[in-house]
Amino acid sequence: MKKNLKPLIIVAIIIFLLVIPTISAYNSLVTLEQQVSTSESNIDTQLQRRSDLIPNLVNTVKGYASQEKDIFTDIANARSRLAGATNVSDQANADSQLSGALSRLLVVVENYPELKSNQNFRDLTVELEGTENRITISRQDYNTAVTNYNTKRRRFPSNIIASLFGFEEKPLYKASEGANEVPSVDFSSQK
Repeated sequence: MKKNLKPLIIVAIIIFLLVIPTISAYNSLVTLEQQVSTSESNIDTQLQRRSDLIPNLVNTVKGYASQEKDIFTDIANARSRLAGATNVSDQANADSQLSGALSRLLVVVENYPELKSNQNFRDLTVELEGTENRITISRQDYNTAVTNYNTKRRRFPSNIIASLFGFEEKPLYKASEGANEVPSVDFSSQK
């Protein structure tokens, strides 16, 4: 009877040694995937915060620079694209367009010294600047979470668990093409 029990114990130990790493890898992937989701939500929250600030900023500037209708239209269109973004790539492209439009708006502001001294405008720009910093940090946190998740997903033996349970690769948050270009503003039509 003892001889029959020995192979069962060996099989039980082998199964135990296979199940524990499988459970551990699965739980690690779930945790990292949740961190990616949380980081993505944090980006959304900060982008929404910026989107909520923009109408106040635009309305303040409109009173001083009403002839800059194209910039106001670009900002409104970019905000709409950002609100309608359905994935990280679309969101990054819309975010880049909105950032470019805001940069052009702030360049226009340079031509209106009385606007720059307006307390409401100064408060809004300080809030917007703080939000831009939060967005940058949220993007960095998201990319860190995605990198950790994708790395774990590709490592052995987690790659086997990832493919068995459908853990898909997550995209990094990347700026759209042309995002590093300085926006051009032409003041020659003024005056």
